Amino acid sequence: MDVLVRKGALAQTKLVGTPEAPLGEGEARLKVNLFSLTANNVTYGAAGDFLKYWQFYPSSEEAWGRVPVWGFATCVESKSPAVSVGERVYGYLPMSDTFVVKPGEKKNGAFADQSAHRQGLAPVYNSYVFNAGDPLYAKETEAAQVLFRPLFTTSFLIDDFIADAGYFGAKQVIFSSASAKTAYAAAMLLKARGEVKVVGLTSPSNVAYTKALGFYDEVLVYDTLGSMDGSVPSVFVDIAGNSVVRAAMHAKFGANLKYSCLVGATHWDAPRSGETLPGPQPTMFFAPDVVKKRIADWGPAGFGQRVGAAWAAFLPTSAKTTRVVEHRGLEAAGKVFADLASGAANPADGHVVRLD
Repeated sequence: MDVLVRKGALAQTKLVGTPEAPLGEGEARLKVNLFSLTANNVTYGAAGDFLKYWQFYPSSEEAWGRVPVWGFATCVESKSPAVSVGERVYGYLPMSDTFVVKPGEKKNGAFADQSAHRQGLAPVYNSYVFNAGDPLYAKETEAAQVLFRPLFTTSFLIDDFIADAGYFGAKQVIFSSASAKTAYAAAMLLKARGEVKVVGLTSPSNVAYTKALGFYDEVLVYDTLGSMDGSVPSVFVDIAGNSVVRAAMHAKFGANLKYSCLVGATHWDAPRSGETLPGPQPTMFFAPDVVKKRIADWGPAGFGQRVGAAWAAFLPTSAKTTRVVEHRGLEAAGKVFADLASGAANPADGHVVRLD
């Protein structure tokens, strides 16, 4: 069974039956055990064509796609020497009961899927880490891992990218969709550096929650954006992907907007436009490119150590900011995704789906 999402109308989902084909030589079948659903997955759908997210798990229906999720899966059948039946991995999964991979050589406790349709896609999304030997794995924190591990890595990279650039000469960093987990984890890291002011923009219904996080020096409602001081050199980190908000930010700050970083599309259904904006043009943040640079700078082990240390520091915070809500089955997964896409989900809830 697969959950399909309608492209361009992400709040529409459906559950379809998919027959299991026999494995080819070198392939393995994995059973999905547990995954999370967050605004990050909505971004995958919104940027599915542009960033090729639809290609990871192709759908037989052109108008519908399979949005990837992050979670755990167990090998239930294998014709690959790299993975044995019973071994469990963490990685990029489909919203399905099972899926097939073609594992490459097992290296550093992981393998890369070498299936033909995934060649040329970002390597970071093709890697599956075995739970055994994974320094970030702990059974008691599985829900936190599926909820925050992929988001936190992106947050870590946003923080590192902006700080490494000397904040582009800015005095403050402004986040849209400030209640989103990717936004507030990055804000937490930036605020801990103590070198710039960190500002969050959010909707009226999320103001109290976002302020209570304590990760922002200031929290503003979108409608009050016009009252901000446009003379302050600023960096805009756009998690919402709302072109109206983005245009207002550029109009307000103009040349004082030192960098405009387009990360997500939690407001995927907001109006889109192709206009040229005042100040620097928005630049898409693609986490795999930053990973590649930092692995070159620090080495794989050094990169892993830095992310691991930051993750360990963040885990206690994740428990305080998020109420884990567990769902069972793919039908429930489709409903949760539809709520996230329509903006009906509570930002304080962390949704995990269990299939085992």
